[in-house]
Amino acid sequence: MTEGNFVDYVKIFATSGNGGKGSMHLHREKYITKGGPDGGDGGRGGHIILRGNSNYWTLLHLKFKRHIKAGHGGHGSKSRSTGADGTDAFIEVPLGTVVRDTFTNEIVFEITDEGEEKIICQGGMGGRGNWHFKSPTNQTPRYSQPGIPLEEKQITLELKVLADVGLVGFPNAGKSTLLSVITSAKPKIADYEFTTLKPNLGIVKYRDYKTFVMADIPGIIEGAAEGKGLGHYFLRHIERNSTLLFMIPADANSIKKQYDILLSELKRYNPEMLDKNRLIAITKSDLLDEELTEELTKELDIDLDIDYIFISSLTTKGIDKLKDKLWLMLNN
Repeated sequence: MTEGNFVDYVKIFATSGNGGKGSMHLHREKYITKGGPDGGDGGRGGHIILRGNSNYWTLLHLKFKRHIKAGHGGHGSKSRSTGADGTDAFIEVPLGTVVRDTFTNEIVFEITDEGEEKIICQGGMGGRGNWHFKSPTNQTPRYSQPGIPLEEKQITLELKVLADVGLVGFPNAGKSTLLSVITSAKPKIADYEFTTLKPNLGIVKYRDYKTFVMADIPGIIEGAAEGKGLGHYFLRHIERNSTLLFMIPADANSIKKQYDILLSELKRYNPEMLDKNRLIAITKSDLLDEELTEELTKELDIDLDIDYIFISSLTTKGIDKLKDKLWLMLNN
């Protein structure tokens, strides 16, 4: 999936169907000139339904389909015939989609399971035909109910990427390069910050035909939790990853300081993120010789309270060890 094809934010105007009118028919046949009421009920208007589909990874298919309409219910007719129900309109969305009310920004619901269905707009109920209203004192009612009007809503769909491992780090920390090395994904890679502006997904092939999904999340900057640098757009994708791999380059001024800043941003955005499995990958470790690696190891053993691993996407140093470690963390 290319960056341009990844759409994670779409606004949609949804309109359900009107309920059909009840019939006001009076029974008539060749030898029955004054039969009783036999008007049928109107049909239900179509619903607008969101349905989870694991085959979708993005909201791209909805990018240019902003108006969704369901069918209207059919009107009732003679012989107590009920009108046809309006056709429901289904919106297929990837798992991890959050539905918000566009005007209040409140979360309406979330779609997280395959085949899960939620109604956004209820179709109008069909009106009752005149045969419902007959009584001993009113044997030929000449009235029926109109259908319930349609429902309109403007909603915002937000995708929070569902992945096993999320790559977390500052811009230009080597996240996209790692993804390109251990998966078949082709993210944009360049020697400047904020090369990645949308999440990239890749499938990591492990031993014995096992796989897991890795997500390259755009770089976080200090203040991201307050929305700085599109922070909220980036951070929400980290919420759904079960394991977080913190990417910090070996040539950073202070590995512990960078880790603390990243952890602080996650905590301020959503404290529950600290409950996830965490691992630090010291990237660009091909820049270190054995002596520097030993010195850095002694320093990190004192400063850090979580596991870390030295890797290099350029020389593939530590890549297999990283896969083993991540697999154990995912299946522990």
